[in-house]
Order: sequence, then structure tokens, then C-alpha cells
Amino acid sequence: MTKGRVEAFSDGVIAILITIMVLELKLPHGSDWQSLRTLLPTFLTYILSFIFLGIYWSNHHHMFHAVKQINGKVLWANLHLLFWLSLVPFVTGWMGDTHLATVPTAVYGTVLLLAAVAYSILQHTLIVFDGRRGNLAVAVGSDFKGRISPILYALAIPLAFVEPWISAAIYVLVALMWLAPDPRIESRLRE
Repeated sequence: MTKGRVEAFSDGVIAILITIMVLELKLPHGSDWQSLRTLLPTFLTYILSFIFLGIYWSNHHHMFHAVKQINGKVLWANLHLLFWLSLVPFVTGWMGDTHLATVPTAVYGTVLLLAAVAYSILQHTLIVFDGRRGNLAVAVGSDFKGRISPILYALAIPLAFVEPWISAAIYVLVALMWLAPDPRIESRLRE
């Protein structure tokens, strides 16, 4: 089965999620700097989530570019990932509106953790279908970032009950780890 439809569908879903997030941003109730300051936590949470969705979109694109075909298992694994990503606008709004309250910050981390697990499942499913010697398998290699990210999310979730800002810092750290372009797949495809 070809991969074009799943790529186009996934691109569309991620674009809609980003649109939903920006539409959820509220206008300030005044015209001074203080009215903007009250919206800062919401805006910063939006930026973080926008970056996460952008990272997933970019990596998803690279991952599918490295394989030639897909099967039904890949379709379901992809839907699993999109399900968790579809919750990002909800947890983004909740964490931002509550100014990093404990439970919303922990739930945000839970969604990020489950999205990371779903991405790993999708990657594994693609590798199994494409073969251990396929471009994706060789490019991913030991996948240090893919293994450490869920561990950091799992640490951040209970830390939200100690100090939500520590959890937020961990979420930012993971985003920064992935923000640096990962040349593995592109280099493999050039070879």
C-alpha cells in the first residue's frame, strides 16, 4: 500500500490541531501591557505546544520519506499517534489558563508521554514492515533521543505535584533536544 494518503491525512490533522490551538488564544481584556502580561502563561504554553507539534510533523515527514510502502498496522499505529496529538490543544489550553497548576501540568506531561510512546510504536511498526536493513532502521540506529524523551516525561509528571515549573522546564528541555535538526534520515537517504 502506498504512503501518500497517510502522509496527507497526518499533515492535515496536525495543521488543524495548530489552528485549533491558535483559535483558543484569548484576546486581552485591556489595551495596556499588564493585560498582555496576564496572558503570558497561556501564550508560552501555546508556543511550547506549537513547537512540539512542529517537531512531530517534521519527524513524521522524515520517517515516512524513508520508507517505500506501508501496511494496515502502520495505519493504525499512525492513528494512535494522531489520537494523542489531538489532545494537545486541550491540555495546552488547560495548562495555560490555569497558569501551570499541578494537575493540568501533569496531564500535559501525560499526553506528551503517550504521544512519544505512540511515535515509538509507529516507528517500530514501520521498521518491522520495511525491514531491519531498511533506510529507517539504519538511520534511527540506537535512537537515544527517542528512548530518553519518554523517561524525562515520566519524571516530569510526578514532579508537577512537587513544583509544576520543574515539569515545564523538563518539557522545554525535551523540545530543545528535538528542535535541533536530526540529520540521520536525510543523510541515510543521500547515501
